[in-house]
Amino acid sequence: MASPKVGFVSLGCPKALVDSERILTQLRTEGYQVVPDYAGADVVVVNTCGFIDSAKAESLDAIGEALAENGRVIVTGCLGVQEDVIRDIHPGVLAVTGPQQYEAVVNAVHDAAPAPKEHDPFIDLVPPQGIKLTPRHYAYLKISEGCNHRCSFCIIPSMRGDLVSRPVGDVLDEAERLVRAGVKELLVVSQDTSAYGVDIKYRTGFWQGRPVKSRMTEMCEAMSELGAWIRLHYVYPYPYVDEVIPLMAQGKILPYLDIPFQHASPKVLKLMKRPAFEDKTLARIHRWREQCPQLTIRSTFIVGFPGETEEDFEYLLQWLTEAQLDRVGCFQYSAVDGASANALPDPVPEAVKQDRWERFMAHQQSISEKRLAQKVGQEIDVLVDEVSDEGVIARSSADAPEIDGLVYVSSDRQLAPGELVRVRVTDSDPYDLWAQTLD
Repeated sequence: MASPKVGFVSLGCPKALVDSERILTQLRTEGYQVVPDYAGADVVVVNTCGFIDSAKAESLDAIGEALAENGRVIVTGCLGVQEDVIRDIHPGVLAVTGPQQYEAVVNAVHDAAPAPKEHDPFIDLVPPQGIKLTPRHYAYLKISEGCNHRCSFCIIPSMRGDLVSRPVGDVLDEAERLVRAGVKELLVVSQDTSAYGVDIKYRTGFWQGRPVKSRMTEMCEAMSELGAWIRLHYVYPYPYVDEVIPLMAQGKILPYLDIPFQHASPKVLKLMKRPAFEDKTLARIHRWREQCPQLTIRSTFIVGFPGETEEDFEYLLQWLTEAQLDRVGCFQYSAVDGASANALPDPVPEAVKQDRWERFMAHQQSISEKRLAQKVGQEIDVLVDEVSDEGVIARSSADAPEIDGLVYVSSDRQLAPGELVRVRVTDSDPYDLWAQTLD
């Protein structure tokens, strides 16, 4: 009997990508084949995103495409918590499960395409690092599920629950397996990375026979021993985030912080119910850069939030000027079913949202362009992502995959993906750098 074949569509954020990798690892362990097209699949799994309306629409379109091309579709992920919405539009799906329900997804696959009886997991081995959907040289490492915050624009806690931290020993063991398998960069992700361990009162775990506290600082300190790039994403600006800056200055982890500030106006932040909004954030940013001048800060913001006035928006632009953030994304506020922000008064007209988004992006582009221009002439390390006839594409410590800029490298020798090389920056634009290898 031939092994049953599974098609897989993974949508949404890196945290959802990790969920997809876990499901695929289990299916491969049981002897399923993973195929790249609808036609050859016995069943198709669609891992959805349901955070904002555009993501829901993309997920529903993907489900419809899978049904049209294959007909046997299992839906999982964040949109899965709204099963009635999915079945109203696509009643023909075989099963619907929510996020993190790995066992339910695998069981649904069993029902649709039973696992091969002759498969022997002790002979047909899956790599110890599991199945990865990223290139071999970088991987996402999820350290927790869920979130304890109740931001008014967000429904993540209703989909993924409260914070549940993984045991620190499990996290570090997975990191070690990935590095042994050739991963050069570990991208640490969660809904709230800086809250890691809060739910288990920072319980002490064990790794390599020694105690390690389940806390972001101690986890990073231990992970740095693996010799890979360590990049922190989704970090809320709690006071103890200050503790990881010295690790960055010492070169133990990448000098990179992904902090979703979302806004700067105290009034808007209060309406958003954002944590730690009273903190003197600008002063802390200046202190961080004094301790670690090479620090890159990326963030995301929302414009057009209900109640946002022109004065609030101008406050945000002035804050950006003072903060001098390196990498910034911006979204126009979009109502999400189930979010408490939907009940707020004074919605911002769509035309005003668009105008503010355009002004925001132009303002930040000028800042980013100047900050990147300052790197021309500097020597930096880059990690090669792609090598083709068109050239070499790499990233620096300032650039996370998919969301930040690129470094276009010229070299007199052949480079390979996953190679770490030293370059001199020769040119820049508002988003990317150009560089020449030194050897």
